[in-house]
Amino acid sequence: MNRSSLVPRWLYLAFACVMLALGIIGIVLPGLPTTPFILLAAWAAARGSTRLHRWLIEHRTFGPLIRDWQAQGAVRRGNKWLATITMLACAVILLLTAPRLWMAATGISVMLLTGIWLWLRPEPCAISPKDEEAGQGH
Repeated sequence: MNRSSLVPRWLYLAFACVMLALGIIGIVLPGLPTTPFILLAAWAAARGSTRLHRWLIEHRTFGPLIRDWQAQGAVRRGNKWLATITMLACAVILLLTAPRLWMAATGISVMLLTGIWLWLRPEPCAISPKDEEAGQGH
């Protein structure tokens, strides 16, 4: 039995839509990340909806992020800085509003580990479209 028969396409599509919605909400809601949800949406869409996957890949905002991740497991430096600044702002908010210090420390620890992981990710190599077509790269 192959993997595609274990999980129906509509379930992947539903998961992709939920992840996309969370990613979009994360754009405006501090503390809710955008990038992981968009990457999960692309992963699920690739298995559940060719049309949604193509839309995500070609999207002006989400497309470069997804293509960098799929091609090289890479995150652009600007995105790393944006995530870091957002996590720092959320850490300050947690410190100022959490009823107990351990609650703030838990959230800040998760953000710190996420930030370390993020900065350890490579940055995308500059590949010209001609090089990409020819199969050359770096």
